[in-house]
Amino acid sequence: MTLSIVIVDDDVVSRSMLQDIIDSCGFGELAGMAEGGLEGQRIVMDRKPDVVLIDLLMPDQDGIETVSKLKQSGYSGKFIMISQVENKEMVGAAYQKGIEFFIHKPINRVEVEHVLNKVNEQWKYERYVQEVKQSMARLNLVEAPAPAKTRTVREVARSILMDLGIIGESGSKDIVALMEYAIEQRQASELPPLKETYEAVARAYKPTAKDVEKECKAMEQRIRRTVLTALTNMASIGLTDYSNPKFEHYAPLYFDFQDVRMKMRAMEEEQAADKSKVNIKKFLQVFYMEIVEKMNG
Repeated sequence: MTLSIVIVDDDVVSRSMLQDIIDSCGFGELAGMAEGGLEGQRIVMDRKPDVVLIDLLMPDQDGIETVSKLKQSGYSGKFIMISQVENKEMVGAAYQKGIEFFIHKPINRVEVEHVLNKVNEQWKYERYVQEVKQSMARLNLVEAPAPAKTRTVREVARSILMDLGIIGESGSKDIVALMEYAIEQRQASELPPLKETYEAVARAYKPTAKDVEKECKAMEQRIRRTVLTALTNMASIGLTDYSNPKFEHYAPLYFDFQDVRMKMRAMEEEQAADKSKVNIKKFLQVFYMEIVEKMNG
């Protein structure tokens, strides 16, 4: 079986290009197309595709709102957002709503094929696991799972930091402390406001009010340097092996992919001046969500 895909985009040229790529790449088959969010919502719920390619900005109902309503209606497929918007807040909001990948406009065939290939691999793996579970259930071989060992926030956070190659960076200790505070507050899938989180951790470091403000600024600088190092590490892996599992998982999840590509280009051209950008809020939000997911799993 192949992926069934629905395209939701108000731009006829984009729809045509995506359809042509889907038809030619062999990763899936087109199950339907919609010109707007409301129509797309109806088609997705009617046809239940495996994947929805959805535009971020549409006149009747934007992509984020459409994704949110589809999830509330029980749709459990995968979402790939298509956008030329570079607004960090909107991109972050899309990730929080469950977008797994971004495809940038103007549409690039190589990028679309790479993303579809990645989604196709995930889908095949999930189907395989589900089929194994069903086979075991039919054979009455399913045993009660052993109680899972509870992992601490520190243990989970350190494993992620190791994967990112920043376990030894000075800001890593700050990131772990921020995550421990955030998990204690436990506001669903939302990281508590960064200012509040920084101040709470800084207060534990420096008890006087004057020192708290100074420590907050120092902490922000340490974390920014550490996240920039993580970006450099991911870009370096991507240059060596674009299909490396760590690169495929962490690069698009923790960073804006355009920032990763700019860093890779700068490293290729051996630019002396480092103009790399990172979205600290997104990085910490995703870090928090991964910890919650790993601890619950």
